[in-house]
Amino acid sequence: MAGHRIAHATLKGPSVVKEIVIGIVLSFAAGSVWKRHHWNEQRRVRSFYDLLDKGEITLVPAEE
Repeated sequence: MAGHRIAHATLKGPSVVKEIVIGIVLSFAAGSVWKRHHWNEQRRVRSFYDLLDKGEITLVPAEE
């Protein structure tokens, strides 16, 4: 009489450890994207001021 038994999917609650690991991984990913953006902005600012100090660019418009 095994025909009366139906396999049901058992719903389990959220795994706390799994959620913590997923949160840590996502935070590291977001942090690395932010840090890369920050480094790129620092590089752009540093190169701008280096060019300004060398006299290759100026902030004063050329008079015509």
